Amino acid sequence: MAKRKKHDAYMISAVAEMYGIHPQTLRLYEREGLLKPSRTEGNTRLYTEQDLERLEFILSLARDLGVNISGMAIILEMRERMEEMQRQMQEFVAYIQKEVLTRASAQADPARGAIVPIRRSAPPPPTVVPREKKR
Repeated sequence: MAKRKKHDAYMISAVAEMYGIHPQTLRLYEREGLLKPSRTEGNTRLYTEQDLERLEFILSLARDLGVNISGMAIILEMRERMEEMQRQMQEFVAYIQKEVLTRASAQADPARGAIVPIRRSAPPPPTVVPREKKR
C-alpha cells in the first residue's frame, strides 16, 4: 500500500501518484459512486484518510481479485449494510446489558418486573373421550 503522511486531505494528483493510478481512474470511481471525495470552494477534489482506506479496498478488489466496477459497487454496498447491522447489534447489546444491570439492582423490588415475563400456567388441554363404535 502507499506510504502517506498524516494530512487532512490529498488532491487527486497526489492520490493518483501515491497509488500508481491515473487521475481518470479516480474520476471514474467517483462517477460510479465508489468514492465520494469532498470538494473545495474551487471544486477541487480532496481525499481524506477515510477515502484513501476505501480506495485501497477498491484497488485490492480490482487488482487482487479482478472484480469489475459493478461488482465493486455491490460489495461496497453489502459491506456498508453489514457495518450498519453490526452497529445496531452493538447498540442492542448495550441496551440489554443496561436493562440487566437496572433490573438486577432492582431485584429487591419485585414490582419492577423481570426481563422475561413470568408465564402463567395454561389450562390443561381438554380430554378427548373416544366414541363408541356402532354395531
